Amino acid sequence: QVQLIESGGGLVQAGGSLRVSCTAASGRTFMRYAMGWFRQAPGKERVFVAAISWRGGSSDYADSVKGRFTVSRDNAKNTMYLQMNSLKPEDTAAYYCAASTSNLGTPRVGNLYDYWGQGTQVTVSS
Repeated sequence: QVQLIESGGGLVQAGGSLRVSCTAASGRTFMRYAMGWFRQAPGKERVFVAAISWRGGSSDYADSVKGRFTVSRDNAKNTMYLQMNSLKPEDTAAYYCAASTSNLGTPRVGNLYDYWGQGTQVTVSS
């Protein structure tokens, strides 16, 4: 079992930056998992944002965030990060991190993830 804890959400003005983090409580296996970020806005479905392979050598992004968001991980700290720049009001959502044992590199599909965090709220004001 892997417990994932997100942090770093908050309120930011449009055009600003924010970094959210995801730390795994069970550190022994963290490096084996591909990791992903998803977000869910009120009244909408959860959607893929970004993913990073278990070694961090590959990453993938949704078109809506490409060029503005950067996903990274520090396996020594059992932590994944999402640096969000040039934020827009439409980025407002609860952001969830997830861990996948699927060995598929950088999965985009939520069903391929085995463990989820509780979410952290990001609000971008216009």
